[in-house]
Amino acid sequence: MRQRKLGDEHGTIAVSEMCLGTIPFGTSTDEETSFALLDRFHAAGGTFLDTANNYDQWADNGVGGESEQVIGRWMRSRGVRDQMVVATKVGALSTKSPGDPAFENWEGLSAKAVRAGVEGSLKRLGVDRIDLYYAHWDDRAPDLAETVETFGQLAREGFASVIGCSNTPVWRIERARALARAAGLPPYSCVQQLHTYLWPRPDRADGSVVTPELVDYARTEPDFAVLGYKPLLRGGYTRADRRPFELAYEHPSNLARLDVLNAVAKELGATANQVVLAWMMQGDPAIIPVTAAGTVEQLEEQLGALDLVLDAAHLERLDAAGTGD
Repeated sequence: MRQRKLGDEHGTIAVSEMCLGTIPFGTSTDEETSFALLDRFHAAGGTFLDTANNYDQWADNGVGGESEQVIGRWMRSRGVRDQMVVATKVGALSTKSPGDPAFENWEGLSAKAVRAGVEGSLKRLGVDRIDLYYAHWDDRAPDLAETVETFGQLAREGFASVIGCSNTPVWRIERARALARAAGLPPYSCVQQLHTYLWPRPDRADGSVVTPELVDYARTEPDFAVLGYKPLLRGGYTRADRRPFELAYEHPSNLARLDVLNAVAKELGATANQVVLAWMMQGDPAIIPVTAAGTVEQLEEQLGALDLVLDAAHLERLDAAGTGD
């Protein structure tokens, strides 16, 4: 699998161009299946794993931290810690766990919460360094400078190689990066947002989705990367039992985009899922898909996107669909 660089002069990591999401590992996806998925991803050259300290507190009997624990046990059992890049997050773990994981109970991004969060994640993962550490959401209760300084100091102290943010609007990203630069601290080097081929409804183009503004920002910032989570809309592109407009993508222009997507997939002998992932990885800027699978068979389909080549004409058709051009 091809590799990409994340980071800047403060520190860099090499990651595979596809990232494996692991939200249900240890809860709705049992450990045996989780290990099988991790084994297959690793065998395909995948090195980049995504988790969080609150995964999966929304599952039945979930309290958060289960995914990190499974990843830690898998890396130790396979002896592959040095081959894997693990990203985890802090900020959205419920303070009433087990209990109510509602938004108002989240730990937030104060210095105290972030410091406690990194300690917990290091222990559950069984590592002495987090490769990529994210602020999970844009918590505006603490002063932004406090959050930025805490993350920057964690990187300086060696607890995190690279830092990033998630579910954060562009203006807050730029403000945080400016604060870090002024303090001489490592800035956020990437953002992870909800992203797929379809367009979100205008009323949902908030801080949790990839927007045209964010794409423009990433084009002008050479040391800033974008990652997209839930790129396949939980099976909405290919499964008859799933609506293709899940997750706030019920937008009239998406009918035309779906038609072009399916036409390109048919021409290339690929699935719509594979075209979506290839479109993300081959676009300008290239966006790293954080994709998930419940079975090895589903993962095999997704891995097929790595060998799918979209030429300039395909990319132009896909990009122009729904614009009226």
